Amino acid sequence: QVQLVESGGGLVQAGGSLRLSCAASGGTFSWYVVGWFRQFPGKEREFSAAIRWSGGSTVYADSVKGRFTISRDNAKNTVYLQMNSLKPEDTAVYYCAAGPARTPTAQGSYNYWGQGTQVTVSS
Repeated sequence: QVQLVESGGGLVQAGGSLRLSCAASGGTFSWYVVGWFRQFPGKEREFSAAIRWSGGSTVYADSVKGRFTISRDNAKNTVYLQMNSLKPEDTAVYYCAAGPARTPTAQGSYNYWGQGTQVTVSS
């Protein structure tokens, strides 16, 4: 049973940066896709970015493309989401997820979810 733990959220001013981490325990990411989703108050979770562990191919939502970068560290079994040029509208709870994810942009494609980390961007 894979468990995911996110960290790195916090409060930042608009234009600033944060790096989120997603560490796996009880298993490895070796055959998974790992994705980041975010949830705004009163809204459904929306896809932000995903990386295929094997090969490292990535996909991004248009809303974060060019500002966010997803990456992985094989040795640490950890996936990162580097968030630059943050905007107040990026304020949300960010979740990482892992799974076979035939459709990486769809949350139903993921089997495992972290507990979420709050990101707040002040104007």
